[in-house]
Amino acid sequence: AADHAAHPPAVRHITRSRPFWLLAIALTLSAFAMFAVLINLIPLLTHRGASPTLAAWALGLGGIGQVAGRLCYRPLSRRTSVRGRTVWILGLSAATTAALALIPGPMQLLIAVVVLAGVTRGIATLLQATAVTDRWGIAAYGTLSGILAAPITVATALAPWAGAALADALGSYPALFTVLALAAALAALLAGAPDPPQQDSAVRTFIRT
Repeated sequence: AADHAAHPPAVRHITRSRPFWLLAIALTLSAFAMFAVLINLIPLLTHRGASPTLAAWALGLGGIGQVAGRLCYRPLSRRTSVRGRTVWILGLSAATTAALALIPGPMQLLIAVVVLAGVTRGIATLLQATAVTDRWGIAAYGTLSGILAAPITVATALAPWAGAALADALGSYPALFTVLALAAALAALLAGAPDPPQQDSAVRTFIRT
């Protein structure tokens, strides 16, 4: 790519760095958990006693929450640091997934959690989209974002099949959601890992461009 050719040492340094790979792992785990939750939400709610119609309505309300989350991203980004909002949103995703795993009802409460999970999913979509520019600027955006997005795309594609297979192996949908909550919590922890205190001079120059 042309942007890679313009700054090859800096691009290589970034893509091999600890912050880049921790971020890639965190966003991949989070995406897998979020989309496995989304696909398996109706079976979980029917397991909790909801009718298929009510479960479908809850899924739709979660979609509305996702749109609301995207609308909230801009004011959130003005009031928080990059790492801070990433940790909080991934942590909130873990919390809502754990709530769905552990709370048996009432159904109104579960639906409220579904909507909140949708809000976090909407914000997380924009966290991923801005992950490169927020940390490394616009130089080589195409190369860096492509590398970052590759494992996330694979995880998102595998989530429906893997989630159903895990639910079958674990014996229940609440057990599946417990595992997904743990994966999301690990993602939040990885996103909060501190950056190394020093950056290579090529990277410092690269970020300023």
